[in-house]
Amino acid sequence: MPDVSLDGRRITDWKTFHAECQAVFGFPDFYGRNMDAWIDCMGGVRDDDGMTKFALGPNEILCIELLHAETLRRNAPDILEALEECADEVNERCIESGQKPPLRLLLR
Repeated sequence: MPDVSLDGRRITDWKTFHAECQAVFGFPDFYGRNMDAWIDCMGGVRDDDGMTKFALGPNEILCIELLHAETLRRNAPDILEALEECADEVNERCIESGQKPPLRLLLR
């Protein structure tokens, strides 16, 4: 299972959130830096479409470890809430299309 880590201490606002995600997930230069674009990019983790640096197999799950989640919850609770909701949205879309959910979000 591939793993990736986001550091909640580095995320202080939406700009730093999207910069961190673009670096960690390998989003393309034209990434729209909004949560709709985040869902679009993460929704392709099994498609090998170049929207992320990951190309998961049908049974693989990308484990996203959010380090220092309490710091993020304290400093930018709206960002943490959006991250949780959007990871769920990506998983729901995959389930609806007959695939296994591709994302697991771990708060540390």
